[in-house]
Amino acid sequence: MRVERTPHLKKLTSNIRTPYYNVSMRYITIFLTICTYLSLTSCGSWFDTHPYDINIHGETDINTHNIAAIEKENANKETFRVAFISDTHLWHSDTRDEVANINNQPNIDFVIHLGDLTDTGTTKEFEWSRDILQQLNCPYVALIGNHDFLGTGDQTYNVMYGQMDFSFIAGRVKFICLDTNATEYDYLAAIPNFDFLEEEMTKNSELFDRTVLIMHAPPYSDQFNNNVCKAFRRYLDFLPGLMCCVYGHCHNHEINEFYNDGLRFYGIDNAEHRNYRIFTFTPDGYEEELVNY
Repeated sequence: MRVERTPHLKKLTSNIRTPYYNVSMRYITIFLTICTYLSLTSCGSWFDTHPYDINIHGETDINTHNIAAIEKENANKETFRVAFISDTHLWHSDTRDEVANINNQPNIDFVIHLGDLTDTGTTKEFEWSRDILQQLNCPYVALIGNHDFLGTGDQTYNVMYGQMDFSFIAGRVKFICLDTNATEYDYLAAIPNFDFLEEEMTKNSELFDRTVLIMHAPPYSDQFNNNVCKAFRRYLDFLPGLMCCVYGHCHNHEINEFYNDGLRFYGIDNAEHRNYRIFTFTPDGYEEELVNY
């Protein structure tokens, strides 16, 4: 005896699948409706972007703008005062206190941040750091630190601040700001850039007769290309009236003579340790002081 089962199976399959299909489509429709609503309202930021997307909100090309202000305001000054800070990372509360302390100091003409504005180089970290530093009552410039290279941080720095090697002149003193983070390039780039140093020796030579060299990582540190330490020192001999070098990275306030030849290198501490240095440049040289806050 033959039993015909196919019609019953078809009917059973139809009865089972249709409700589930309808329920699934109903939830998908609801989900898409919610997504559309969120994207069209103030809740559109519910879908966040990648932390390394370089989609910067707020001011960019900061060094270029502030260098113009520094050079204009200090062109004819014989005496001016500079605050050096470094390695603020994610110590935002300490950095806010540091900014407030600098604002209460008399006659600070500008500030130089020696790098490590961030901890992991994300776009948000750059924005947070920038928004705090913009509370300064005077212009500031910032170098790039090794932490600022993480992810796409070097690209974010380039958009937010500008070139990694740069210089400016205040009161006949040229400040040469040099990228020394060789490790971040796997030693495949010319870091430090000797070609840049050579150009700066004579560029706008009629406007300056003294030099201060600024960097994030000093010679003989873990970030510096220590294969060229001796060549680096030789290049410094050709910088007109080199007074001193200033660096960050080491998270300590210190004064070193790495080459034992009288050239002083001043280390600037991190924000967590709550101190920084002020340099007063005069026609006869400079004075420096450590400020605790």
